[in-house]
Amino acid sequence: MKEFFIRRYRSESGQGEGRRTLIRVDDRGVITHADSNAEAVLGHDARQLIDQPITRIVAARQDDPFSSSQRHRFSSGQPVIITLRHKDGFFFTAEVALRLEEKDSDQPASAQIVMRESQSLDPRLLQLVEASGELGIWELDLHTNRVSWSEGIYNLMELRSNADITPEQALFYCQTRQTRVRALIRRCISRGQPFAITFELITSRQRIRRVRLTGRAIRSGDQIVKLGGTLVDQSREMEQEQAAHQARTLLAAIVGATPDLVAAVDTELKLLCCNEAYSRHFQKAFGRLPVVGQCLSTQLQAFPNERRLMERLWHRAFERDGFAVEMPLTSQRDNAQVYEVHYQKLNSPDGESIGAVHVARDITERIRTSGSRNYLNTHDPITGLLNRRELVKRMSRLLEQTELPSSALLYIDLDHFAKFNDSLGNGICDRYLRELANALGLKVRQRDALARLAGDTFVLLLENCSDSEARKVSRHLLELIQGFDFEWKGENLSTTASAGLLILGERLPEDPEQLLAQAADLCHTAKVAGRNRLHAASADSKALREGEARKLLAHLQHSLDNNQIQLAYQMLRPVASATWGDHIEILARLNGIEESDDWILPATFLPIAERFDLAKRLDRQVIRQTLAWLSDHILLEPRLKYCGFNLSLATVLDDSFGDFLQDALASSRFNRDCFCMEIREAHAIQYPDEVAVLCDTLHALGCRVALDGASVSSYTLAARLPVDIIKLDQALTGQLHQDPIQLVMAEAMHKIASSACKLTIATGIEHDDSLRKARALGLHFGQGYRLHKPQPLEALAPVQWDASQPGV
Repeated sequence: MKEFFIRRYRSESGQGEGRRTLIRVDDRGVITHADSNAEAVLGHDARQLIDQPITRIVAARQDDPFSSSQRHRFSSGQPVIITLRHKDGFFFTAEVALRLEEKDSDQPASAQIVMRESQSLDPRLLQLVEASGELGIWELDLHTNRVSWSEGIYNLMELRSNADITPEQALFYCQTRQTRVRALIRRCISRGQPFAITFELITSRQRIRRVRLTGRAIRSGDQIVKLGGTLVDQSREMEQEQAAHQARTLLAAIVGATPDLVAAVDTELKLLCCNEAYSRHFQKAFGRLPVVGQCLSTQLQAFPNERRLMERLWHRAFERDGFAVEMPLTSQRDNAQVYEVHYQKLNSPDGESIGAVHVARDITERIRTSGSRNYLNTHDPITGLLNRRELVKRMSRLLEQTELPSSALLYIDLDHFAKFNDSLGNGICDRYLRELANALGLKVRQRDALARLAGDTFVLLLENCSDSEARKVSRHLLELIQGFDFEWKGENLSTTASAGLLILGERLPEDPEQLLAQAADLCHTAKVAGRNRLHAASADSKALREGEARKLLAHLQHSLDNNQIQLAYQMLRPVASATWGDHIEILARLNGIEESDDWILPATFLPIAERFDLAKRLDRQVIRQTLAWLSDHILLEPRLKYCGFNLSLATVLDDSFGDFLQDALASSRFNRDCFCMEIREAHAIQYPDEVAVLCDTLHALGCRVALDGASVSSYTLAARLPVDIIKLDQALTGQLHQDPIQLVMAEAMHKIASSACKLTIATGIEHDDSLRKARALGLHFGQGYRLHKPQPLEALAPVQWDASQPGV
């Protein structure tokens, strides 16, 4: 929707004169509002203009404010002089100023939610209700942008019927899934694709409910006119209460039959029951008897260190089926007894955690008599974690496996920890590290190896752990360290940590120490970048030596700081049929470190950019430099049909990339649909939801999206992911003339993409035979050295015609 101020323009005075009128035009170019001055300026009564196209009052097509040429002029913020047609038939010059611009789909404030009357329900919605439980129905009328709810949804969200609430306020109750819900609704509007999503809803009374939202498009002929669906409650609170009552009854019969310390709590740490042995130990350690029904955190308020350790252990029990630890239950006495403590989660019939039980057995004498030589050889004496020797041994066993599972290595170093040593001494610091180690151990899986290397450095080996899960665990551990407080004589000790996450993939060095060195480098860059942050990269057996890596890093940073990234391009050529215009992919290069050196190619500097968290900055720099170069060569505007940029994983996961791209394209005169962001197949498989949201964001900006490196794994992605172009991986197209299996797979991928109305690009075309096969399959474009070799971007500049030179 756009709002324009229009008034007549006097060329002799060089400015607009007289009264001005305000008209509002929607995204289709139809006038939806005109004020009372419309008749004085345009000759038309305001009511006569409603629902009329804007072309009714403009003199010619080039004067249409919605044309591409005028759109760029309005974006500067200055009034535009165009020719309009008066109702009486004569033409006049007018000054038109853009007052407001926003997409019709981005006007949630004008939408309203009202209670849906049951007698007017659409029969198709009734069928949805019968199939999904009849708990609540919603409907969105696309013509009026009006949302209606049944009374069931008001009740589920604990709102008063007919409560005054906007759709944006309703999405607030969805909490962390707001972006995904919005993207699914928009995709359903644009493609008619039904959706279903389960998430936690916070009601108006701050109660958490698990709900399932479903939606589908309702058509009138071939046009989508409405969206409708259901909201189903899946909480089952009553069943959980019954399960908790049964668990308390069972525990009460068991706790008196053992000398071990037995206690049970609910998820709020309220003591459900305990036996006599537990009560005696509690009173001896803390000077008071435990009270059933009261929160253990409250009862241990005077003992902050023991309280925090107890809370972490119980919360770990709520998350796991069961685990065991060996530890003193209190540090109040020097000769505290050591217990073997078993924790077991209590579940409701549907598997939800409703509490946990704790059974502790005194093993002090057993430890004293059995000896602990092997334990001391493998564990750190201060924290009880694994030591460096044992960690390296486990890493060696992992590297010896023929098929290495997805794993990661997290290197953590505490920030500013030396100040604790200076002010409090080693003894207090050791206690702090011991408490912190216990807290970290509660947040990792039992099969993971958590070790203390030396001083304030910890390392976690995550086996059978995906890239995304490793990043999540790493962030949680850094948040835990930042929020960890150790109280000593009325003073709270706390700090942050920097970390390096090394993803263990296919190409790994044989020496575990090399992996530790690479992870330490990542941690060091996190500290240099400002501390309290995580840097992640993939391990590489061919990683540069430290000195070479630092030298290349400094060169890359200098190139970024001084806009010295060298740009090249490679042409994409039409294969199946002739297509006019230039289709290019932008490639980044670095100047050689020495003047005599050749260009440094991405294969060399991209691992450094990812390792030192510069990939996102590099992507943005390439886009900025390309747009700046294009603005200096405006003659390319009619020729440029495709300009592709490769996006790193850091950019794909960056929520602010859409805002950056919108600002970067605001001043460009090139058509936005010629710009295409290329996303790697591996990233789309690993982060499908994030990629889908990014695709919607890029499409909203008018850009296109390509799935790069598409292989057999992309069959489903090619059909369902909202991308416009499928770039077939070189493994599928490089040997089409020799490998009949590749030929079949490439043909299948092309048919899937064509059925989904997507273009296909064959990469790695290096031979005439491969080109002929690609042409026979009907692939739309080809890319490779056979078609075009990369050249400096300056070679694309159009030839300037010098009028002073005599003609031929």
